[in-house]
Amino acid sequence: MRVLVADDQAHVRSAIQILLKQEADITVVGEAGEAAEMLVQLQATHPDLLLLDWELPGLNAIGSLACLRKGFPALLVVALSGQPEARRAALAAGADAFVSKTEPPEQLLAALHWKILEEKGEQRFNL
Repeated sequence: MRVLVADDQAHVRSAIQILLKQEADITVVGEAGEAAEMLVQLQATHPDLLLLDWELPGLNAIGSLACLRKGFPALLVVALSGQPEARRAALAAGADAFVSKTEPPEQLLAALHWKILEEKGEQRFNL
């Protein structure tokens, strides 16, 4: 699975990349620190999945996830936030999954592997 990491905090992007490089079935194809850069990276790299900081600067300027999906209809989106209470809003807005940044890294890996299994048509498992 090809993944784009979009988070305004460079240390978070780096930590996610280090974590994901250990996974044989996941390749990080790019990163972005704000929404405009994310759009450029989406067009340039054509990822399967976007790890999206729910508080990414400029995200409101590009519109809702529904607008993002018009340009990238097959894109899976896993929303990330340091605020666990953002889960409901992110899922209601159309995110495929949500992971709190306060949860252990294994939770992020579980969400990604869940999406990989789902794409292959295999049975879902609970996060």
